Amino acid sequence: MLLFLIILAALIFFMLWNVCLLFYRDRNISGLIEDESKCFSQRCRSIIYKNGNKKAILFIHGFPSAPNMYAYSCKYFSEIGYDVFAPLIPTFGSSIEDFRKTSFTQWFNYIDKYYTTLRFSYEKVFIVGVSMGGAMTLKLCERYSSSPLAPEAVAVLSAPVVYNSFIRDRIITDPSFYIARTVALFKPVIGGKIMDGNPDGEDGDEEWAGYRGIFLPQAISLIWNLKEIRRNLGKITVPLISIHDKGDKTVPFKNQGIILREIRSENVESYSPKMDNYRHTHHSLLMYNSVKTKYTLYIEKFFDKVEENG
Repeated sequence: MLLFLIILAALIFFMLWNVCLLFYRDRNISGLIEDESKCFSQRCRSIIYKNGNKKAILFIHGFPSAPNMYAYSCKYFSEIGYDVFAPLIPTFGSSIEDFRKTSFTQWFNYIDKYYTTLRFSYEKVFIVGVSMGGAMTLKLCERYSSSPLAPEAVAVLSAPVVYNSFIRDRIITDPSFYIARTVALFKPVIGGKIMDGNPDGEDGDEEWAGYRGIFLPQAISLIWNLKEIRRNLGKITVPLISIHDKGDKTVPFKNQGIILREIRSENVESYSPKMDNYRHTHHSLLMYNSVKTKYTLYIEKFFDKVEENG
């Protein structure tokens, strides 16, 4: 009987430790240092257009990609009156060894500092985020809504706020992550490599640059931080446009519904398209030739309406 209770307790602890991330905290929280000399490709470098405008737009890239996912949109917004900033989050697009030592807390703190610097420098600042960049955009809104530092308006595309949440939301992004924390103790990186372009890509996905493979400690850090982002969605009051493809193979489409239900913004637009049957993941929406112009225009028109209405 005692043995049975010990085994049962061990199983319960195993489940709580892996599934609920019991006792988890980001250990690496020190500030990150910019050094784009380490970039393995020009595709990974920050994209910045300064034209002396009074308004700026911040593009936040995803995990584990780089700013070139916004190349088209950055150029477009630069040509219509915005100063444009799409920074490379340090350790992305450079060295896998450096990246392995970082956490979501460090990435977000870098973006938070970058954003507040822009906010003090421009009359108006808008934010666009895809994937993890969308989650970071939501977190910035949670922090600064109803304050002088609030963004003018934001766009979130393919943004996650939950990962595996079957009981509450009927969402399972990847069931293997229910044991990821244990696996990470023995094999923190699975198939990690740099990718400078995708030779098997199509529809613009061939330009993708970043890291391929599974970086378990970093993925767990992101998943754990999504819990707080989801919990605080009700703090968001800034104008928001959401775009999420119904066939997204990376972030389940149901995430969009959670965001739209739980934020408190009064000015909200949403689009739920379904792309044709391309081989890519239907996720990096501002990178795909077939839709990037259309979605960029959606964002522009929404931002214009927010400005017009004051």
